[in-house]
Amino acid sequence: MYAAATESLIKQAREIKEEELQRFCGRVYKLLHSKDVIGEAVDSLQRLHLIVSATKYARELPSDLLMKLQTLLRSSSCPEQLQFLSSSIIRESFPPSVHSLCSDLSQDSRIFSCVAAVVLSQAGGKEDMMPLCHHLMKSFESRLSDGQIPKHALPILSSMITAYPEILTDDQVNLVSRKLVDWLRYASMQQGASMSSGGFFSAPRTRQPAPLTEVDGVVTGDFFTVLCVGQSYTEDQWMNMYAFSMIKSWLLTYDTEGTTNTESALLKRAQIIQLQHQDDRSEVDSSVMSMVSATSSSSRLLPPKERLREKAFEYCQRLIEQSDRKALKRTDTELQKACIVESVSIMDIICGEDPSYVYRAFPCIKALYGRLNGDFAYARTLLPIAQFYLNHSETAAVDSEAVFCQLFGHCPAEQFNEPMLAFEFVQFCLLNASVLQDRVANYRQSFPNLLKFLAWNSSGLIAEFVELLPSLIAPDTAIELLHTILDLPCLAAALDLQQRSSCYQAPDRTTWDQQGAKVAACLEAFRQPSYRGLFLYILRPEAGTGDTIDRLKELHQILADMVDCPRVVQCAQIVPVLLHVYFNTVTEKADEKMMNQLLLVLLERCSLLYNIKTFHVEVQRVFSTHLQALCKLHPLLIVDQSREILEFAGSPTNIYSKEDFYTHVVWVIGEYLSVSYDPRCRVELITSFFECLEAVLFEITQVRQSASPPSFSPRLITVLMTTLAKLATRSQDLIPRASLFLSKMRTFARSAPVTACYSEEDTEEIITRAHELINLLKLPNVAQFVLAPSAGADGPRWHRDTNASLPQAMRAVSGLLHRHSSFLPA
Repeated sequence: MYAAATESLIKQAREIKEEELQRFCGRVYKLLHSKDVIGEAVDSLQRLHLIVSATKYARELPSDLLMKLQTLLRSSSCPEQLQFLSSSIIRESFPPSVHSLCSDLSQDSRIFSCVAAVVLSQAGGKEDMMPLCHHLMKSFESRLSDGQIPKHALPILSSMITAYPEILTDDQVNLVSRKLVDWLRYASMQQGASMSSGGFFSAPRTRQPAPLTEVDGVVTGDFFTVLCVGQSYTEDQWMNMYAFSMIKSWLLTYDTEGTTNTESALLKRAQIIQLQHQDDRSEVDSSVMSMVSATSSSSRLLPPKERLREKAFEYCQRLIEQSDRKALKRTDTELQKACIVESVSIMDIICGEDPSYVYRAFPCIKALYGRLNGDFAYARTLLPIAQFYLNHSETAAVDSEAVFCQLFGHCPAEQFNEPMLAFEFVQFCLLNASVLQDRVANYRQSFPNLLKFLAWNSSGLIAEFVELLPSLIAPDTAIELLHTILDLPCLAAALDLQQRSSCYQAPDRTTWDQQGAKVAACLEAFRQPSYRGLFLYILRPEAGTGDTIDRLKELHQILADMVDCPRVVQCAQIVPVLLHVYFNTVTEKADEKMMNQLLLVLLERCSLLYNIKTFHVEVQRVFSTHLQALCKLHPLLIVDQSREILEFAGSPTNIYSKEDFYTHVVWVIGEYLSVSYDPRCRVELITSFFECLEAVLFEITQVRQSASPPSFSPRLITVLMTTLAKLATRSQDLIPRASLFLSKMRTFARSAPVTACYSEEDTEEIITRAHELINLLKLPNVAQFVLAPSAGADGPRWHRDTNASLPQAMRAVSGLLHRHSSFLPA
């Protein structure tokens, strides 16, 4: 969301007409030819950049202006701000030609970076990128002086291979791999030279380079890494940092081919392990080559990409060792965490490419996990460690159960309020959902913990949980998961109270009162021992303690004052979305037993919901939709749960609190309570349902002088009438009762309370439906065929083929209705 002023500027930029844009471009072109109005030119270029970037489509600028911008872009004397603005404007418009930009590329790093940014954004294919690629490779091949190391080239190369990974040849990949090895392992061990002012009367003088230190202040004794600390850094040290930042994407893009001789590869690894304590030197300078140790010699026998893996692996091991040091600065502590995440991820990639590294990596990873386990400040670092265990524990025959128990059992419960951890945790689950289902026993059992992330960060994680939810559904916990989804707003409220309770101590009444009287009352209840069981259940870490609790209504009353909390309201809004995903998944694989359990949950929970505005209505609408789907898939549900359905349908109070769901229950009774769907559907059962619905319809349609206007819709009346008629056709002894009752509907529809509440169209709809049903019931065989057609009657043939039975039956009934007006009741 932008501020109002910003929105106004963007709107103005989008509404600029083509003629006005061309005139403005002309003024900009003139300003760029003036030498003394740089400030005005910068202001005009900023406005032009806003105009061309405010729309989704590229704006066409005059060719002369584009050529001038291109000239500025490639000029070494152009001010930096003008150069970057020129690059940004060309990226958002139609450049004259990408090939013309790539001709005679400059060695100046700033100019090259600006030109590369344009080419990367405007290139239409690999061919447009080739001149840029060749220039980059030449810069890598040339032996530049220390001050000319192309550190600008690595970010450009990273972007280029991300867009066009096939652009590099094998020789070029090997060249970059060799360079990356040099930059990773052979950076200098002294700090960069820094200038001293030398006092007021003396000239500035260069200070003697000081050694680098570790994050704890100890002088560095091993090779340089990103965790080495100095006041300033040399160019090769900067290249070391840039190389490490792109090594992960490089390995993923250009993984090495597996060796055909596994024993030979293992032998090479063993030789390297035996000699890895010896020093290694750079191959850049021939004078150093004579000093290379045995380790270096054996390492150089490897192909360039394999050697890069070896050096990257050693680099990551060194970073993990450095991360164990106590940092003197908080920023260095955060850098240590980031380096752990990156290092473990790189080692994971290397082990995936060459399994022989797994046996070298696991001791380091196990020691790292033992050090970080239980320290919630390092919770994010556990995710790449868990990924490593997931990918390689079987290869190394290592038990990973404890890792995943810690990950799923403790991290969400303690760190649910960390948004970055929540996002990365859910992404980890999405990436490995199929493997986690098969190999991690407590993954599906941990959904109460995982849903805490959603309850606290609902707006940011809804899309991810819509994708993740199907993987959490298991036959033994599916019903508990449904209850948990319905209780998600309660979970959000309980988490909110848990956070407040941990922040504010009970004796601090002033702080409590500042939270508001309602929240203070909920906090008091949260700390009451008598309610402890309720909150322990709603905040449970894993499934298996029961589908739900008997005192759920009491929990809703305790949390009643939290219904207006924004986090609770947001959770209530996403519950219907999750319910649709849940039912769509369950109906594909549920057996008959689970279907029966689901129906019972629908009947129970439609009235047992957290009392949030519109929450009941939205959830009941979802229930109604999927009740029809459940009964269509398993019509036997009506007879299996006949006692519970009768109890629900026979209570008129359900009409007033959950009319939409009640209407659908009545509809499925009329649709599926038939011997054609279930041979157990005997006359006695049909009669029981008929008498139940007849009593309900009689009660709600009684016409009394003191009767209040009906608070239910005409749709409910028509569905009840139709269901009674359907049941009567299946037990023809009930037809006289149904006809007699239907004949009284005109009196109800014309009564004063009804006409005061319903429109004329609604009352006519009730009367017309009653007349149609009465006339159908006069022909029982036709009525049974029309009101309750066989299961195949919804096929196209029954409605398109004029020789089929259904069109004939409908024509016969229509003829009877038109010719015999005596069928219509007075």
